[in-house]
Amino acid sequence: MNALSKKEIVLISLMLFSMFFGAGNLIFPPFLGQSAGDQVGLSLAGFILSAVGLPILGVAAIAKAGSFYELAKRVHPAFASLFPLLIYVSIGPGLAIPRAGSLAYEMGMLPFLPQTAATQPVGLALYTLVFFGLVFWFSLSPSKLVDRFGKLMTPALLILLSLIFVKSLFGPKGGLVQAEGAYAAHPVMQGFLDGYLTMDALAALVFGIVVSNTLRSKGVTEPGRLSGYMMAAGTGAGILLAVIYLMLGAIGSTHAFLGKAENGAQLLTNVMGHLFGSSGILLLGVIFTVACLCVSIGLVTSCSQYFSGLFPRISYRGWVGLLCIVSMLIANMGLTLILKISVPILGAIYPVAIVLILFALAEPLLSPRSHLYVTAVGLVVVYGLLDLVNTMLLPRSMDFLLASLPLYSEGAGWVVPAFVGSILGFGVDLLRKRAY
Repeated sequence: MNALSKKEIVLISLMLFSMFFGAGNLIFPPFLGQSAGDQVGLSLAGFILSAVGLPILGVAAIAKAGSFYELAKRVHPAFASLFPLLIYVSIGPGLAIPRAGSLAYEMGMLPFLPQTAATQPVGLALYTLVFFGLVFWFSLSPSKLVDRFGKLMTPALLILLSLIFVKSLFGPKGGLVQAEGAYAAHPVMQGFLDGYLTMDALAALVFGIVVSNTLRSKGVTEPGRLSGYMMAAGTGAGILLAVIYLMLGAIGSTHAFLGKAENGAQLLTNVMGHLFGSSGILLLGVIFTVACLCVSIGLVTSCSQYFSGLFPRISYRGWVGLLCIVSMLIANMGLTLILKISVPILGAIYPVAIVLILFALAEPLLSPRSHLYVTAVGLVVVYGLLDLVNTMLLPRSMDFLLASLPLYSEGAGWVVPAFVGSILGFGVDLLRKRAY
């Protein structure tokens, strides 16, 4: 039973931060800052609550439950087999890893290509070949992730982001504009909903195995100590995420005078061009490339460890190679198509993960054998499937039904099914207690 030094805990926290912090985490906060305007403080508070709080709770939930499988098994053994598999495929080779590779190309390479070359698919193909070659190489030695992320990639990323923030403090900037739309009506709620679009709560369930295996490789095997170190690493990573989000949100809110941007990537491009000139676009490309590379390595490592345990006939190295190849092929579909497919799918999965995390943290008030897991998660799954079918297969023809749910228009229509399912499960628990 080994005790870790403060330095080792910090390095593991940096590793976890770098795996969480991808391109999406760069894009959302500054765009929120621009849109929220004079309500940026309240909006960022909501954003940090979901984009930082939920991932920390996710790591804590895995630490308490012991593993993702043990947590999901509380719903049903079949659910414990299917839901983790769905998450690993979705935020792994199916959607998130290819998205990172494609976005790294669009932000880190495409702006510097001649116009004739930029329209040719061969550019994306060659770039993703090199990108996923690097991901493959880094992912072959998961025990070295702490040194590579903690001592190299994460500090480089933090230095680059700090440089941008300091430059923005002393450069020309404008006042805060008036908040728009939902940011004016309910800024905290809108910020909260924006925050969970980062999908880091799902990543927390996946990255838990990486943190756990890293700690075990350092001799930490006692369950209580393992759980404590996992929560410490999650908290450390969360603090870093919160600081970066505040910096990016402030940059977005004070540079609205540059003109309305359609998305966070465009906004950051405008800001970097304003602050640093043409060299700023290069700096932004480096930041996006490092962030996408870090999150891709973390996801490939996590997914390979999971799949090699589920299908042991293929070794860990074999899964790393297979996932990199599949991700590279899907990345060549292009960022626009990947995003179009990923949003509704992840929107259906995410609420289920939130309910699982909250229930896991409700112990000892809520027994792992409580029927709340079945009823609440079951209703949220049904809602998610209906919403997914309504979005992807039907031309939103079920809006008349789903829109009757409170918070549906804000993207949180799953809350009512979760609440109703919790009441039903609590009632079943009471009846069973009385029966005995």
